[in-house]
Amino acid sequence: MRVSNGLLTLLLAAAGGRAQVLAPEEIRDPQLRALQQKYRNELKLIANSPAAHNFPYHFYFSRKLDLDEKVQKRSDQRSVQFDRYQGQVVVKVTGNYFVSYSAELVKPEERARMTYESVILPLLQAAVHAFEKAEAPQAFAFEISHHVRKKVLGVSSESVENVVLVLPKAPAERLVASADPQVRQAAVLEGGAFLNAAPISFWPRPQKEMVQEAAAETPAPATPQAPPPAAPPALTVSEDLMKAIGFPHVAAQRVREPLAQELPPPRASSAEAIKNLENLFQSTLDRLVQELDAQAHFIQYAPPAFIPFHNGLYLELSLTTTLPPTSSGSEYRLAALAFDQHIAHLIRPVIAHFKDSSDFDGIDFSTTVKLAPDAADTSPVAVEFIFPLKLLSAYADFDATGQQLIEASFILINGERVSLDLQVAEADRSPR
Repeated sequence: MRVSNGLLTLLLAAAGGRAQVLAPEEIRDPQLRALQQKYRNELKLIANSPAAHNFPYHFYFSRKLDLDEKVQKRSDQRSVQFDRYQGQVVVKVTGNYFVSYSAELVKPEERARMTYESVILPLLQAAVHAFEKAEAPQAFAFEISHHVRKKVLGVSSESVENVVLVLPKAPAERLVASADPQVRQAAVLEGGAFLNAAPISFWPRPQKEMVQEAAAETPAPATPQAPPPAAPPALTVSEDLMKAIGFPHVAAQRVREPLAQELPPPRASSAEAIKNLENLFQSTLDRLVQELDAQAHFIQYAPPAFIPFHNGLYLELSLTTTLPPTSSGSEYRLAALAFDQHIAHLIRPVIAHFKDSSDFDGIDFSTTVKLAPDAADTSPVAVEFIFPLKLLSAYADFDATGQQLIEASFILINGERVSLDLQVAEADRSPR
C-alpha cells in the first residue's frame, strides 16, 4: 500500500506527539493522572505543534534540562503533562532550546525575552488553542533551557540558563486573542517569569523612563545646570545582535574558533601515556593521600588516577562526602552543599601538590554524596567537579569565587552535565 507524502507527515507527527506526552500511568497523583488520560488528545496537539513551526534553532521536548544535543536526541522527550504549581493545576511543558547567546552582547532580560518569543510563545499559543473549550488547566507552565557563552578569568565557557513562565489561563487566552503588543505584554505580566529561579521581566522599563521619573521626584536646582547625558539607546534585536547568537553544537566556525584557540592542544591519552604520567606523579599521589585522607575521605578501592577528558588528561580523586540529615533536598542542593562544605576546602591543599604543573590539564573531584546514616533519605548522589588547573590556581590565589570556578568548569550529577548556582541550589529543599 502506498502512502502519500502528506499522510505520511501527519502519521509521523501523530507518532511524535504520543512520544512527547507523558503516559498517565507514570503520574502518581490520582487527579492529575485522570486529567492526563482525559485530555490526552489536547496534550498531543501541544506536542505536535513544533512540526508546524520553524524554530530559529533546534528545540526538543525533554524530561531533563541542560543536556548535550547528542544526548538529548536519545533521551526521554515525554515532557507534556499535567502538574501542580502553587496549588494550581497546570499544563507543564519542559524542553531544551539549542541556541547560545553571548553574555557580553545580550543582557539577561533580552536572552529571556528572545527565548520567550522564539519558543515559549508558539507553544503557549498551541496550548491555549488545545484547551480553549476545556475546564482544565488553571494555568500553563513552561520551562525552557538555553545556552550562554562568556569568559571567566580569560577562559571561554558555556553555561545553561532556564527560562520559566507560569501564566494563568485567562490572561493566556487574552494574549493569544490579541495582536496588540501592549495587551500581550500586560497579559504576560499577570503571570510569573523567572530566569534561573530569579524573578525577571521580559520587558524591563526603559532607562529613559526611569531617569525621567527620578528627575520628577528630585527638587529643581536653584541654579541652571547642564542637562544630564542622554541615556544610551536600548539594545534591540538587530542584525548585530543576531550575529551574537550562535548554535553551540552546529554553529558556524566563527563561533567555535575563539574557543578553540584558547584551549590547549590535545594530549596523548593512550594507555601508555597515562601510565607514564602516573609513574611520574606516583610519589606525589601517595603523599597526597596520606596527608589529606582524614579530610578528603578517599575511596580506598579507587586510588587517584589520570583519566582522559575533553582532549586532555585529568587527575581523578574519588571521594565520599557525608552531609548532615538536615541537608536533604534536591540533587542540586546536595551537590552545592558538597562543594561548599567539602570540595572547596580541599582545593588549596590539593593544588599545592601540583604547583605550576603543566603535565596534565585539571582535577576531577569525583564524590559520592550521601546523608548521615540516620537521615530519612540515604540514597547517594554521584557528583563530579571537573576543574581546569588554571582555574583552580586562580581560586587558590583568591582571584576567583567558587561560583566563578563552577561556571567555567564541568559539573556532572549522576553522569549528566548540569549548571549549578550555589545560592539558588542550597535554598532548594524540594525532595528528590
